[in-house]
Amino acid sequence: MLLLAAALQLTTGLAVPAPAQQVDSLPRITLSQALLRATELDPNYVAAMRQVVDAEWTRRSAWSVFILPAISTQLNVRKYSSEFFNIGTGQPASQIVDASVEARYNVFRGLSKFNDLSRSYAEVEGARADERGARFRSAVLTEADYYDVVAQRELTRVATDRVRRADEQLAVARARVISGAAVQTDSLQLLLERTAAQVELLRQEARLKVARYQLGRRVGISGPVDAAELDTLPAPALPLTEEQAVAEAIEESPDAISARASERAAAAGVRSARGAYLPSVDLFGQVTAFDENFFPTATTRSLFGISLSWQLWNNAVRELNLSRATTVRAIAAATRRDIELAVRRDVVEAYEAYEAARAAADLAAAAVVVANENLRVQQERYRAGATTIIDLITSQVSLSESEAGLVQARHSTRLALSGLEAILGRRLFQQ
Repeated sequence: MLLLAAALQLTTGLAVPAPAQQVDSLPRITLSQALLRATELDPNYVAAMRQVVDAEWTRRSAWSVFILPAISTQLNVRKYSSEFFNIGTGQPASQIVDASVEARYNVFRGLSKFNDLSRSYAEVEGARADERGARFRSAVLTEADYYDVVAQRELTRVATDRVRRADEQLAVARARVISGAAVQTDSLQLLLERTAAQVELLRQEARLKVARYQLGRRVGISGPVDAAELDTLPAPALPLTEEQAVAEAIEESPDAISARASERAAAAGVRSARGAYLPSVDLFGQVTAFDENFFPTATTRSLFGISLSWQLWNNAVRELNLSRATTVRAIAAATRRDIELAVRRDVVEAYEAYEAARAAADLAAAAVVVANENLRVQQERYRAGATTIIDLITSQVSLSESEAGLVQARHSTRLALSGLEAILGRRLFQQ
């Protein structure tokens, strides 16, 4: 009994301290709020958004070449050491001021204008696909941190229940030892289980604290953030078959769309490089004013005309540009093929991971029911003296492991669904 009393005093000293910060004082955020905040803070998503803006301006510039001429202005003031004939005043002057406005409209440039427009549309489509992909990649990271808080909180509850059950059984064992119905080692075995449960609870609370700080970092809050409760209903079946998911991903996934857009842009670049072998035709007009004072108004000259230029040889620069554009197109085509194959593989992996995790969660839920019943039976048998303390402790540990397995299965199911949605670029279920 002295040994038991000493052990009890020791384990009392190892009691789990209360958390320094109460959960009620933590800011709590829903998943939709976390996704919105995290997207706005993700540098990769911000960069993708800006690329969409740049691509839109590239398209506007390509369109403006068809509608508006290029306009430039120039103003010159010249001061000479001796008088010089001024074309504006028709008199000698030591100062000449001239100003000009020139407009130039390209009529034909080897179809480069059309190719540039085609490339700009492909770049816009690719930039929008990249933005959608960046949004879902940010969502995957955010959901992983969010679900981690949920899982660590549930695992902390499992660890707390394990400590509670150990305390309850320890009280029963002490009573049986005092009454002479059990030996002293029964209490010592339960003391060991209680100590192990307390240590696991301490570790689990530390993991939960770190997970909350990580969620706070993800949503831009300097401190721990708690996740709102999620439902624990069984995961639903996916609304599409694996074959449908693969087909949709190849056609609609952000990565596949971006790869095809890049290939079209590269093809347009090849056509533009070939257009450099054709002549260029421009309409131009210029108005120039001359004087010796600012602003020149003494004499005005107007100039209008058409120019044709055809570069016959430029030291193989055109050939080099065409070769580089062809290389870019070949790389883009290979990348597109590889991404389409990778999408097939990734969809199958994410689909199977979700189905496996969903089935594992169902089995884990059944295992928890069995473990609960087994513990209840072992408790009754131990009170009646029909079983050993080892069997009772084993059933307690089995229940805790079954509950932890259920938490992990739910966590894996949520992560697998998030990964599949990121590949497809759309939500499969309402948040």
